[in-house]
Amino acid sequence: MSQQLERLAPTKAFGARTTPKLGKWIIYVILIIGAVMMVAPLLWMITTSLSNNKYALTFPPKLFPTSFHFDNFLEIFKSDDFALYLRNTLIITIPAIIGQVFVSSLAAFAFARLRAPGKNLFFIITLCTLMIPGEVTMIPNFIMFKYFHWINTFWPLIVPNFFGNAFNIFLMRQFFMNVPLELDEAAKLDGLSYFGIWWRIIVPLAKPALVTVAIFTFTYNWGSFMGPLIYLNDQKLYPLALGIYQMTQTGNVMEQPNWNLIMAGSLLLTIPMIIVFFYGQRHIYEGTNVLGRL
Repeated sequence: MSQQLERLAPTKAFGARTTPKLGKWIIYVILIIGAVMMVAPLLWMITTSLSNNKYALTFPPKLFPTSFHFDNFLEIFKSDDFALYLRNTLIITIPAIIGQVFVSSLAAFAFARLRAPGKNLFFIITLCTLMIPGEVTMIPNFIMFKYFHWINTFWPLIVPNFFGNAFNIFLMRQFFMNVPLELDEAAKLDGLSYFGIWWRIIVPLAKPALVTVAIFTFTYNWGSFMGPLIYLNDQKLYPLALGIYQMTQTGNVMEQPNWNLIMAGSLLLTIPMIIVFFYGQRHIYEGTNVLGRL
């Protein structure tokens, strides 16, 4: 009996060792399939932007074009509309970054460092706004901006950023709470006001959180589509995302748009977001790492 158990023992041990390896291989296969599904549209956009329009209309689509046309990027920049779309995007994005970083950091500083009755209640109410879908506030916001006579202007896309964002406030508050309170007390002894403490102590120490909020705001506003589609009627005010969509519209039903130029514009829209993300990924990790310690 003991001999039979000894012969069975290696078999069980071998099975115990092979089962985790098989599970890892299944996970790797699933991850590879998911990566291919995510990269394939980006690869098609890149190859189409470097081809002629005839290649873009071939079916089934080819992986690589027979010839590369780098002049597509020069051709799209020759268009006055594309330069106008780029300018409008910068007009919207830069103030949005300034407003979100400035106001959200001030609100987070108040929630994290100041003492006031009802502070926690107001913070909970702020977090509750994250559970409200954007579709719910879309019509009330449009009516409000219509009464302000802001429709077909940049104001509905810029001004709300100067009232902060619940997620940005929450992120910065959690980061600020990790800064020792002894620094505030020492600054008060030196005569600094609350604004001075925020500017001279908190802001320099909270650079990862500030950069993280700036990157999130840049990514959202640089590729924003729904907001400009709702509030802007004049094509001269369109940002890049809406302007590129406008390039897909043709006056004739049978006419095909220049998909190679559209994909070149889409690539130019995507590249800045990729560059900003890779440049700031270290700050994003440091800025959001406090969420993992909750």
